[in-house]
Amino acid sequence: MPEGPSVRKFHHLVTPFVGQKVVQTGGSSKKLLPATFQSLWLQDAQVHGKKLFLRFDPDEESEPHSSNPQSVRGVWKEEAMGPELALGPSAQETSPGPSGSGDPVPSGSDGPFGLGGQNPLADVQRWLEMRFGLFGSIRVNEFSRAKNANKRGDWRDPVPRLVLHFGGGGFLAFYNCQMSWSPPPVLEPTCDILSEKFHRGQALEALSQAQPVCYTLLDQRYFSGLGNIIKNEALYRAGIHPLSLGSLLTPSSLGALVDHVVEFSTRWLQDKFQGKKQHTQIYQREQCPSGHQVRKEMFGPPGGLQRLTWWCPQCQPHLSSEEPQNLLSS
Repeated sequence: MPEGPSVRKFHHLVTPFVGQKVVQTGGSSKKLLPATFQSLWLQDAQVHGKKLFLRFDPDEESEPHSSNPQSVRGVWKEEAMGPELALGPSAQETSPGPSGSGDPVPSGSDGPFGLGGQNPLADVQRWLEMRFGLFGSIRVNEFSRAKNANKRGDWRDPVPRLVLHFGGGGFLAFYNCQMSWSPPPVLEPTCDILSEKFHRGQALEALSQAQPVCYTLLDQRYFSGLGNIIKNEALYRAGIHPLSLGSLLTPSSLGALVDHVVEFSTRWLQDKFQGKKQHTQIYQREQCPSGHQVRKEMFGPPGGLQRLTWWCPQCQPHLSSEEPQNLLSS
């Protein structure tokens, strides 16, 4: 699923529509009917880690909350608000992925609001929780187009799960995402790797557990927004083998790992807002920057999710418990 920097970009694409009324809907979602959003007002947008939260109300009386993009350690405020990020074809988040299937989905508003034709949000404020799949994305004022043929050999465009047209003009198209109504989100910025309130000491304590650090890094309780790309890149830059036990690493090595997590994530987000291509040193590479052969293998906790991991055996040696564990890279 998209990692923290991508979801932050999604948040930025949505915020210009806060305070506007949904006037037309479309999409392929069956679990949550697109027509449910007809005539609702988008009142707020919040992001935490890999999740995007949108608040919809049945009328405009509730004043929208401030939903300006949260600053990330003060390094991208100017880029984020620059004119190059104005809404338009060049502002959409792009994610390459497989072609969708099925007929084109019209952006119509026909369909029931819910049981008895009633809007289920008529009496309460509700939040929509959005979790994006591997190729999840948001498009602004245009639809995604097929970049290659699907398994059946045809070139059908991906079908959006949800399309929302707004009274102020323009629309949002949401692709490859799971949507559900939820209570107001409880945000925990201390574990969000792109929050100014990210708690470094809390992260170090989590990493010092007697388990492989590659498991801990993907635990969203401690590193919300951190995904497989950030995991691989931070471990390589810190010179730490993915299966190194955190309890055997020195405080300086763990500190370097946390620093690389934040630095890489922040730079990735900056590059997104500047339209630059992501640059990785180890992820999906055959050789590391030093010219060594890169290895890859599935790693994950017993009974848990196994993730493909890239590492360099020479730059990231797997030391035994008897050897020094200070693995700070030069």
